[in-house]
Amino acid sequence: MAQILYIVQVVLGIGILYWGAEWLIRGSAQVARAFGVKPLVVGLTVVAYGASAPELAVATKTALSHHQPIALGTVIGSCAANISLILGLTALIRPPTIDGRIIRRELPVLLGSAIAVPLLLRNGVLSKLEGGILIGCAVLFTIVTLTVSAQLDPDDELEDETRRAEESATTLSGKGRPKASRAGAAIITMLGLLLLVVGSDLFVRGGRGLASDLGMSERLLGLTVISLGCALPELIGSLVAAARGHSALAIGSVIGSNLLNVFLVLGITAYLQPIHIGARMHLVELVGLVAITLLGVLMMRGSRKITRFEGAILVAAYVAFIVASTLL
Repeated sequence: MAQILYIVQVVLGIGILYWGAEWLIRGSAQVARAFGVKPLVVGLTVVAYGASAPELAVATKTALSHHQPIALGTVIGSCAANISLILGLTALIRPPTIDGRIIRRELPVLLGSAIAVPLLLRNGVLSKLEGGILIGCAVLFTIVTLTVSAQLDPDDELEDETRRAEESATTLSGKGRPKASRAGAAIITMLGLLLLVVGSDLFVRGGRGLASDLGMSERLLGLTVISLGCALPELIGSLVAAARGHSALAIGSVIGSNLLNVFLVLGITAYLQPIHIGARMHLVELVGLVAITLLGVLMMRGSRKITRFEGAILVAAYVAFIVASTLL
């Protein structure tokens, strides 16, 4: 009976997190557009932060309740799922083309962020100071992104792609009504934040109870159930975008989400409560994250297009990552 209750809490928590992130992104995007912000800037900032909102909500909740292994496992698991599972499934549906500017600018930072995780944890702890440095990197990344995107031509290909995706998302959600007012958009944004808080509490509570009954460690819980649940909104969004012919948008979404997961989510978590990895955090997760990120970077840099075969390899890499984390 208790397990059924925990499962209900997990499923309900995932649903609330999904709608919380959806409302947060929608409301924030409407506020930004009301103030004349360009669609590309909205996509690179609001959507990226919104995609990392579930991870941030769960990580802060677990950190404040002194369950840091869940927070760290959630960040590592989400980053691995973004690069291998989400990007791989997207490529299987419709191979995405990678913009040359992303290859030059974001990919080196993406690889560097993945390498930074095991380096920062080499002494077994991620301190409050190191968390503050990571938060500073998130702020710097956002400023640079806004500065670069502001210099793009209004008719730029990325701008057009982002606008078309927004129109597609509007059609998908059935919103044929006029744009909301600034006050209405602000209310939607606040409701989204509230849903994230409620959803993360239910999700973590149910996940911990289920893991306890099944004998699963908090580390493995974060790597699997929690991280997949947090990545679900982005997974659904990327698959829908790919099915509608906007698979290239998944690239920017995955890169932005992973960077913010490491810089912002891990940074805030460590700043609130230093993370001690302990004996149960195996090297396989830390090395696996770097290996999966490197594999994704090499595929994106190669022919500037992730093929279906490469997508299958990425999905297989995620399965291998989870199996190795469970058995080793």
